[in-house]
Amino acid sequence: MDTQSEVVSRLRSVFASGVTIPEEFRRAQLTKLMSMMKENQELIVKALHQDLSKPKFEAVLSEVQIVINDLRYTINNFSSWMNPEYVGKNLATKLDTCFVRREPLGVVLIIGAWNYPVQLLLLPLIGAIAAGNCVVIKPSEVSAATDSLIAELIPKYLSQDCYAVVRGGAEETKSLLQNRFDHIFYTGSQTVARSILQAASVHLTPVTLELGGKCPCLIYGRIDIPAAARRLVWSKFFNAGQSCVAPDYVLCSPAIRDALLPVIRQTLEDFYGKDPKSCPDLSRIVSPRHWTRLVELLGKTDGKVVIGGESREEDKYMAPTVVTDVTEDDALMKEEIFGPILPILTVDSLQEGISFINRQESPLALYVFSDESHIVNKVLENTKSGGFCSNDGIVHMTLPTLPFGGIGASGCGQYHGHYSFETFSHRRGCMLRGWALERLNTLRYPPYTDSKLSWLIWSTSSESTCSLM
Repeated sequence: MDTQSEVVSRLRSVFASGVTIPEEFRRAQLTKLMSMMKENQELIVKALHQDLSKPKFEAVLSEVQIVINDLRYTINNFSSWMNPEYVGKNLATKLDTCFVRREPLGVVLIIGAWNYPVQLLLLPLIGAIAAGNCVVIKPSEVSAATDSLIAELIPKYLSQDCYAVVRGGAEETKSLLQNRFDHIFYTGSQTVARSILQAASVHLTPVTLELGGKCPCLIYGRIDIPAAARRLVWSKFFNAGQSCVAPDYVLCSPAIRDALLPVIRQTLEDFYGKDPKSCPDLSRIVSPRHWTRLVELLGKTDGKVVIGGESREEDKYMAPTVVTDVTEDDALMKEEIFGPILPILTVDSLQEGISFINRQESPLALYVFSDESHIVNKVLENTKSGGFCSNDGIVHMTLPTLPFGGIGASGCGQYHGHYSFETFSHRRGCMLRGWALERLNTLRYPPYTDSKLSWLIWSTSSESTCSLM
């Protein structure tokens, strides 16, 4: 078996040969990846159930179909993405051909996460393939069954010369990062992201970081309480809350809280029954370590557990839990919860809610529930977040035409659809010049004069551009 450095070196030699450049090769690989997803859906669902007890419904929706949709969109459009993008010119470049050319970066590294171990690995892979790169793929070892399945399937369907799966834990990842890559795409925690950045800095490697954060859900003004409860409960407790875009906490008035709580309680019963731990539609926490962290976090809160709170270690179960009387400095507000615990905090005005959000690190997603469009627009215009969605949660990330990514502490860079292609492409500015009008070039040659300078400033200005349009 090749060492990590031998794998990277082999892929770099293959990339230098130009085999990944033709559109036909890229299309063939994307088509094979589509076949992998369709032909192995049952195996994928089974692996996800082993790792997280994901119900088939959630596994297909968030791990299989989202990848198929992105693949279909990319296959249908990446040919046009590859075309040169011609740009405007000024008088000085009137006879030149000026365009932006998308070129592959080279050998890139994609490090996936355990909470959506298929989607978060393959969506960036789609963009890397479409852009013409060779790829080292590192699944998360925490979701062990999916890790094993990915390592088995990728070599069966994709070119082993161009795409390699590297497995292992923290030490293997640390060793892998010592190699030089042309881009690193990482999904995971802020703590590990800092190590990624340090490793990347040695080779000045550009990075994309998808990191999550505490995504707020501000509920204010007139509101359809039953609909809000259903959408909030679904988006929060989907995958047992182990989603980087799950609503991490709710901000609302005391009146809305009091109206919302009994409806949330009834909605949870409607969704998961009177005994959620026996419901097949509720996922489990991924590992004993993560389960213990959540139990300890719940034990530290000064808030009041009003719904749920039960847990069972043997199958890593934690009930959908709602906590009220939570303050800004509570233990539940110190870190991303990443589990089925929903704190509710109260605010007395819309501006107080906006100010609260702005005091926190910029989240990966921000949700506003309100029937009043001016409230939605005010929050949109006065906050900052990676993504934004009104009157629902999570669903904005399923649309391949929207960019997905964080800002500030929630990450840097974007992907999905065309944005994945752009992430893994170098935009090369090109100017093709001939030998015509050489006499005009005397304006830029010494000896310099004020008159020459004036003519050059005019010919390269925006005014000269406009006069040609």
